[in-house]
Amino acid sequence: MRDKRLLRMPSLMEVVTYCDERLSRSLIPDFPGAENGLQFENNGHVTKIGAAVDAGLIPFKKAAEAGIDFLIVHHGMFWSPPYPVTGTLFNKYKLCVENNLAVYGAHLPLDCHKEIGNNAILAKKLKLKTADWFLEYQGNPIGLIAEGSLERSDLKNRLETLFPGGITAIEKGSKQPEKIAILTGSGASAVSELQKAGVDTLITGELKQNHFNEAEEAGLNLYACGHYATETFGVRALAEEVANKHGLEWEFIATDCPL
Repeated sequence: MRDKRLLRMPSLMEVVTYCDERLSRSLIPDFPGAENGLQFENNGHVTKIGAAVDAGLIPFKKAAEAGIDFLIVHHGMFWSPPYPVTGTLFNKYKLCVENNLAVYGAHLPLDCHKEIGNNAILAKKLKLKTADWFLEYQGNPIGLIAEGSLERSDLKNRLETLFPGGITAIEKGSKQPEKIAILTGSGASAVSELQKAGVDTLITGELKQNHFNEAEEAGLNLYACGHYATETFGVRALAEEVANKHGLEWEFIATDCPL
């Protein structure tokens, strides 16, 4: 006789299909090795949704302890050529199998989404209006341009409030930027594209040392708020949507990543 509790739970493939369709996953190319979508399956049913930024061993352990059996991550399990399944990689696989933990990865599809993407949600939290998108990757824009026309000091205050862990501000541009570019995570690819897009202000996660000189030379405002911190929004939003659709609980699995 089948477990009546499972009869009320969505199947793994129902949840995967919802995520795939909500993110238009098949239409958005990603960096080599990203492998968006279902990355590790479970026994076929989902009882609790989880969200985490990284597919790390510690987030997996925390998810298992929380009773999560479907974990949505932004940085997935596969970024490099296949390695021997030993050491930490073996322990990840073993933990997933022993705890019936399915893992779903959503990288660029969860950056460029116009409603539940990292960039879109960050703009909304800063009370900025999306005006355009820029920085295409294989035909899909992954960076957002917002309109705000606010004092630079006000923008900085909003960022410091939203990211209490601290931000790095390089302020060499206009004191009242009318347009603000947003690219969560790594902003390295966006800095050189700002002037082409008619923007002198960028909010991102992390920068490199040479970007200070570029900001001085080109007159840019650059705000680095943490790669991890700027990419918690999308997985939370997707997890909450999936959970609400199926009447399930959901939980964000946080780590103390300072980067």
